[in-house]
Amino acid sequence: MKKKICILGSTGSIGKTTLEILSQNKKDFEVVLLSGNSNVDLLISQARKFKPIYIYYNNFYFKDKIQTFCKKNKINLIDNLKSLKKIKFDITISAISGIAGLIPTLDVIKYSKKILIANKESIICGWKFILKELNKFNCKFTPIDSEHFSIFNLIENKNLNSIKYIYLTASGGPFYGKKIKLSKVTPSQAIKHPNWQMGKKISVDSANLMNKVLEVIEASLIFKLPINKFKIFIHPQSLIHGIVQFNNGLSSMLYHYNDMKIPIINSLYNNLPKIQNIDEKFLTEKELTFSDVDLKKNPSVKILKLRNILNESGFILINALNEVLVQRFLENKIRFTDIIDKLLLILNSTFVKNYLKNHQIRHINDVFKLYNLSRSLVN
Repeated sequence: MKKKICILGSTGSIGKTTLEILSQNKKDFEVVLLSGNSNVDLLISQARKFKPIYIYYNNFYFKDKIQTFCKKNKINLIDNLKSLKKIKFDITISAISGIAGLIPTLDVIKYSKKILIANKESIICGWKFILKELNKFNCKFTPIDSEHFSIFNLIENKNLNSIKYIYLTASGGPFYGKKIKLSKVTPSQAIKHPNWQMGKKISVDSANLMNKVLEVIEASLIFKLPINKFKIFIHPQSLIHGIVQFNNGLSSMLYHYNDMKIPIINSLYNNLPKIQNIDEKFLTEKELTFSDVDLKKNPSVKILKLRNILNESGFILINALNEVLVQRFLENKIRFTDIIDKLLLILNSTFVKNYLKNHQIRHINDVFKLYNLSRSLVN
C-alpha cells in the first residue's frame, strides 16, 4: 500500500527535493497534501503533476489564482490545517521556512504517523510545544537536516551518559580560506555556498557560521543534551556531517555526499532504501580535513558562551533577531559584519538580560510576542 505524504513547504528547496524523490518512487508514495506561499506558479505545477487531494494555502495576494485552479481540478483548498478531517498521513515533511513553519507544524502532528522536520526555527522557538503534540498523538519524529539526521542515527539506542562530545561540521561557507574584507561582502557573494544549494537566508547563515550556532541550539533541544556537549569543526568537504565522541575512547562519524536527497530518502524509507550510483570507492576519492573555528573571523560562535541568554526565551530571541538582521543585509540596509555585531550587542544589552530574567514561555502566543518584540530591538 502506498504511503500517504503531506509536504508543508513544497515549493522550497527541501520540498522540491522531496518531490523529486517521490516522482521516482511513485509505486511507494501518494502525495495527499501540498503547500506553498509566494511561488504560486510552481505550486500549481506541482499539483498538476502529483494531483494531491488537498492544497494548504493562505497567501492572500495569490488566493484567487490558486482558488480557481483548485476548483477546476477538484482539489480541496484549505487555509487552516485544523480543517482536515478523518485523515492520517503516513509521513509529513515540515519544510516551511522561518517562524511561519511553527503553527503548521504543530497543527499537522495530530494527522501524522511520522513527521520529518527540516525547519530549525520551529524547533528552536517551539520545541516544548512540538514535543507535547508528538507525545499526545503518538507521532514519530525524525530531523532531516543533514547534521541532526546524522546525530540521530549515530546515537540511536545509545545511553546519553556515554557521550563525551558531539561535533557538528561546517563547510566554512564561501569565504573560508579566502582573503576578503568581510565588511565589504555583498548579498550575492554571501549566498554562493560552495557545496550546497540552499535558500538565501540559510546561505547567509552559513557564510558567518550562524547556522551552526542555531544547529547546536536545535541539537541540544532534540537530543536533550546541554550546549557545552557540542562543538563545531570546520570541514570544507561537507562529507562528514556528524561526529560523536564517547567516554570509552571510541568515536563514530557519519559520511554521505552533500546531497539532501540522502537524509530525506533514508527518512522516508526508515534507512532501508537502495540508492543507485554510489561508488563503492568513495572513501578514497576525497581528502577529509577538519579544523577549529576561528573566533575572530566567526564571532557568531561566541553566542554559545552567553550562559544567561541560553534558555528557552533566549533561543527565540537569538533566532528572531538573526532572521531580521539577515533580511536587512539582503536588502542592503546593513553590512555583512553588522549581522553578528548587532546581534551580540543586543543580546548583551541590559534590557535583554532583564527581560529574560522576568519572562517565561508558557503559551505558544508567548513565542510570537517575544518574536515581535525582537523586531523592535533592531535599529
